[in-house]
Amino acid sequence: MKKKSIITLCFVVVCAILLNYVAFIGFNIAGFSYGGMFGETGIKKGIDLAGGSVITFQADSDAPTDDQMQVVESIFQTRMTNAGYTEARISQGEGGKITVEIPSVFETDQAASLLGDTAKLTFNDADGNVILDGATDIKNASYQYGKTSQTGSAQSYVQVEFNAEAKQKFADATKAAAARSREGKNYISIQMDGKDISSPRVSEEINSDSCIISGDFTPETAQDLANKIKSGQLPFDMKVISQETVGAELGANALPTSLLAAAIGIILIMIFMVVMYRIPGLIADISLLIYVGLIGLAMGIFHVNLSLSGIAGIVLSIGMAVDADCIIFERMKEELKVGKTIRASVSAGFDKAFSAILDSNITTIISCVVLYISGIGAVTGFATTLGIGVILSMFTAIVITKFLLKQLVGIGIENRSLFYNAKAKKGGAEE
Repeated sequence: MKKKSIITLCFVVVCAILLNYVAFIGFNIAGFSYGGMFGETGIKKGIDLAGGSVITFQADSDAPTDDQMQVVESIFQTRMTNAGYTEARISQGEGGKITVEIPSVFETDQAASLLGDTAKLTFNDADGNVILDGATDIKNASYQYGKTSQTGSAQSYVQVEFNAEAKQKFADATKAAAARSREGKNYISIQMDGKDISSPRVSEEINSDSCIISGDFTPETAQDLANKIKSGQLPFDMKVISQETVGAELGANALPTSLLAAAIGIILIMIFMVVMYRIPGLIADISLLIYVGLIGLAMGIFHVNLSLSGIAGIVLSIGMAVDADCIIFERMKEELKVGKTIRASVSAGFDKAFSAILDSNITTIISCVVLYISGIGAVTGFATTLGIGVILSMFTAIVITKFLLKQLVGIGIENRSLFYNAKAKKGGAEE
């Protein structure tokens, strides 16, 4: 048992080192390759780290409404996503202005042309034939909540209103589509700029001046779809009033400096844990190495958009990575001081600290979710990296540290001074 525990601990240490190497340096084995966190297939740098294009548009209208500007923003976001610029940031200004920031893109004319063109919305049948043109046939589209049938339950849906001419064209098209149910082609495809945004099924002819699009919608997705449908009849164009490229002078210095600060912080934390908790502190350091490797690998694989605020979230999460270990080890010390065995103290330490660790981390995760949903730009980047860090720190503290401590107990260490610097109370009960 002792030999097996020593081999397991050594194996985990080697795995922790290899994990960090893969996460930050990458690998290339037998045709399978990964460029690491900072490689081409890793993180995406924000505009403050990589530079890029900043384009400001002005609505060609005297008094654009908030709803109209939200529709324009939705179109811009869709076009950026379809073009592969998922890390682009879009924000509204006063007086009908919208600013778009696109990291690592320096061809401002191309980006401005992509965004500034009028959106083309069409309703097509299964064969690709255009049934309705969004610019001329759609009167309005709106988000609704309620029952779509007498027997159904309330749900979120989109109601589309047609003009008089479009009503008959849509009735003919839905009648034809409903007759093709056996072929699996009984649907109408709603496309914007040639790409599907929804393909609702048709079960019968719809002969009215409006139709309902229902499905697995949330209020947000239903509102987004309504905005996209309305985009085909925007009453104004968006004109470019300024476009410029931004250099990465700030990011060129901030990224290596922040990485150096994170490395120094990790080393200081490791020293602190060994000084304060001795052997358990050394175990926590191994868990911390695994944590660093996991967060680097997660950010690289999921192509997290890293900005200066995101780096702040990473540095903060490193400081929080061992707080759960500290709670566990303090509980262990209390159990050892009353005379319990090392094995019993380890088990009791985890059992008694678990609820406190879970509660504190869940509240932090909830805060990150709220910031991610309601925030934009810098706030979103901070929430993303901090949320990933908190989730991974819970895993390493509750799973990895516990596993390693059990291996340590299996070695058969009985010297309590290796766990804390106070003498155990005499006469205390042991388990």
